[in-house]
Amino acid sequence: MSLLWIAVSVVLYALMSCQSALALEFTADQVIKIDGKTRKAYIYYRDAMWRIEHHTMGPVNVSIVRKDKQVVWLLLSRMKHFKTVPYSPEQDLMIKERLDGEISREEIGTEMREGHHTILYEVKTKQGERVDEYYQWLASDIHFPMKLAKKDGSWIVEYHHVKLRSVSDYLFNLPVNFQPLEGFDTPTPEQTGPGL
Repeated sequence: MSLLWIAVSVVLYALMSCQSALALEFTADQVIKIDGKTRKAYIYYRDAMWRIEHHTMGPVNVSIVRKDKQVVWLLLSRMKHFKTVPYSPEQDLMIKERLDGEISREEIGTEMREGHHTILYEVKTKQGERVDEYYQWLASDIHFPMKLAKKDGSWIVEYHHVKLRSVSDYLFNLPVNFQPLEGFDTPTPEQTGPGL
């Protein structure tokens, strides 16, 4: 009986190790350029949740996206208030190796970015009838898109100082001393745009 218990324990441990190896956790600086305007933020990410600490002036200086709860918390740290808004798939960070709706991928070059050897791809996606074209710089060692740009140049997102590491649970929860803010206006596109 004890041999069976040891065998089951080894199998369960191996399964849990594989599962945790598949989970993506990282921190990084994010730079987004949309129509000539640049926004910077610091990202803490763990699969179905991420925290964005915005470096721009405005009432919301932290956004916590909880895809698992289908909500986004907009924190107004100076006032110790928060606003809850519904999660939308448009807020997802585009950090997968393969883009959603991808229909083609062509390797067009290589480049060093942030000390990582990256492969530059031209990628086409299709959502309904709309076809979008992107350039993606995918780091071959960490399988992470260091840069993604719409081919028409309308927006670019770059990641700097990417560190694959575990991220603490407390970063994805509401601070205990924050109160809900009623009557807060709908967030601006800067706070909820692509990848925000």
